[in-house]
Amino acid sequence: MLVDWNALSEELQLMVSREAMRRAAEVIADQADELASEMETGGLSDRGGPEALRLLAAVVRSTGNEVQGAVGHA
Repeated sequence: MLVDWNALSEELQLMVSREAMRRAAEVIADQADELASEMETGGLSDRGGPEALRLLAAVVRSTGNEVQGAVGHA
């Protein structure tokens, strides 16, 4: 069942938006970790990438946690 976004309360819109952002951050971080593992096992060329990808994953996860923590403080 599709619901018109504008029919949702502002509070519900914020909750849905924040959950979507949290999920997107989780997916990006997981993909960065997966790419780092591929580089470490020789599946992809390693030019310092694993460390950079793990840093990206940590930053994205950190940002995602901040968004999640702010849900109750809208």
